Amino acid sequence: MPGNLLFDCLLSISSKMKKGRLEAFSDGVLAIIITIMVLEIKVPHGDDWQALVPLIPVVISYVLSFIYLGIYWNNHHHMMHTVNRVTGGILWTNLHLLFWLSLVPFTTGWMGENHFSAIPMALYGFVLLMAAISYFILQRKILKVHGQQSILAKAIGKDVKGKISPILYLIAIFSTYFTNWIAGLIYIIVALMWLVPDKRIEVIFKEE
Repeated sequence: MPGNLLFDCLLSISSKMKKGRLEAFSDGVLAIIITIMVLEIKVPHGDDWQALVPLIPVVISYVLSFIYLGIYWNNHHHMMHTVNRVTGGILWTNLHLLFWLSLVPFTTGWMGENHFSAIPMALYGFVLLMAAISYFILQRKILKVHGQQSILAKAIGKDVKGKISPILYLIAIFSTYFTNWIAGLIYIIVALMWLVPDKRIEVIFKEE
């Protein structure tokens, strides 16, 4: 049957797809995102320390977002070590993650330029929430392809941090209706929570 033959061909191609291009593309996009963010920091016209004062909120928001992007790059890098092959579904879910991360420069700049006011802070949290959800979806898609006995499945375990983070983002978003500082504190707490390198996958590889 022509339909069955086409399906077999697609399945054969899918089983041979490697992760190299996915990793290279993802690394390139993240590098561009960080470059765009730093270019948003405008050089002051003055030549004294006072000229830098208006840039303090912008720099703080840049540092926070740089840390978040670094966390995603680090975890994405570790996760890809567990991948033996990729499928069309994995490619699209990876693009979904990159889409939300590509919005980080915009929300970062808006938040910094407006001195951490409510709506920019809420939108920043929404983008972080969607990035966390898209990363979870990518993780699940990889697990579906490689199985529950894969290295990634063993390394993730209960994934407590992955489940807590979206809840904290939601709390932060709603807290902007009352005070922006609670939201900012939550964003920092989540970043610090993930900043400690997650060595679960490295440990599993050693055990293997």
